[in-house]
Amino acid sequence: MKALITGASRGIGRAIALRLARDAAARARDAAIVVAANRPSAELVSIAAEITALGIRVLPVSGDLADPATPQRLVDEALAFCDGLDTLVCNAGITAPAPLAGLALDQWDRLFAINSRAPWLLAQAARAALAGSRGAYVAIASMSGLEPHVGHGAYSASKAALIMLCRQLAQEWGPAGIRVNAVCPGMIRTPMTEPIYQDADIAALRDRIVPLQRVGRPEDVADVVAFLASRDARYVTGEAIRVDGGFASSILAHVPGLARSGE
Repeated sequence: MKALITGASRGIGRAIALRLARDAAARARDAAIVVAANRPSAELVSIAAEITALGIRVLPVSGDLADPATPQRLVDEALAFCDGLDTLVCNAGITAPAPLAGLALDQWDRLFAINSRAPWLLAQAARAALAGSRGAYVAIASMSGLEPHVGHGAYSASKAALIMLCRQLAQEWGPAGIRVNAVCPGMIRTPMTEPIYQDADIAALRDRIVPLQRVGRPEDVADVVAFLASRDARYVTGEAIRVDGGFASSILAHVPGLARSGE
């Protein structure tokens, strides 16, 4: 495995990096992983150390994906370190809650720059390498890209654009052997969302409204990404896979007055 993972220092990205590294170590494969974050940090050093401890070569890198020059640089660093690339996971993303009526132009532009434009530029930069390896591109979108997330400004629109980007890339790049898929997490308990779950009542309510009766963990998303990056998913492309415990499809279960099924 020769992989580049953005947004890899914490949360879902960290779980993805560890899952891919563990899979490579279990198969005794010569692997190299580049973990990227928006800036150097103790968390980035920590994930690199954990991967090294598994016997996998790792390179921590950093850069602001809102800068249009950063995606090419990150891919160039990954290609030099890994001597190629067969897996690109675009996990980095941001949110900036705000009502659309009062949303500032710079907020809209920054969300689209990081959530939609950067994954496109990363894909462009990595295309030749992924074609050479007949590799996989996986983008972490959101259930908010499938359904409107009221009050979250440009987030839903930017993630919807990312999903369509993946669908279009899958069609255009399929003949080159590149598989392109999006993963759409639902409610996932991560360091970014942890303050919400410090309220025990809210945490319990969120668990109850998910059909599988729990909020997701980063590892739930990482497992799906590992599948999509593997040869087991060799005939899967152009998909937007929900990883939400059934939540996004449960709207009718919350309509007052409807009959409820038994156990």
